[in-house]
Amino acid sequence: MQIRRAQERDMEGINRLLFQVLAVHHNGRPDLFKGDVKKYTDQELAELIGDDSRPIFVGVDEASQQVMGYAFCMFQQHVDDNILTDIKTLYIDDLCVDEECRGRHIGRRIYEHVLEFARRENCYNVTLNVWSCNPAAQHFYEKCGLTPQKIGMEKIL
Repeated sequence: MQIRRAQERDMEGINRLLFQVLAVHHNGRPDLFKGDVKKYTDQELAELIGDDSRPIFVGVDEASQQVMGYAFCMFQQHVDDNILTDIKTLYIDDLCVDEECRGRHIGRRIYEHVLEFARRENCYNVTLNVWSCNPAAQHFYEKCGLTPQKIGMEKIL
């Protein structure tokens, strides 16, 4: 598998995985997530692919170049904030491995690639959010060494 920055030719494969991610969230929280939609329009996705402040990494099969997984990332920094330090963070907005490719350590390899990228970019940390309706993802991130930074809570009225 090759891990590289996403290119416009990867959009079809990325879109396939975006539908898979949303299906997990919709099945877990249909009160919050719509079904059978994706997070970005094709135009938005094309813009993101070219945005260096929001890098997208893909894991592709070396022979076919089929997208097997991705990580959507974004840089965050709170410069001159009243209460927060101005550390540079790489936030993983979304990480997905094709459901047909799971169990082959693709997600781990993409995550490790993201860590190395963040180190090269002089980031202080890498952060992400995980929905409590997705215990498999929570378990994966814990196995990767992530620990809770904060917990979001709700009361449905």
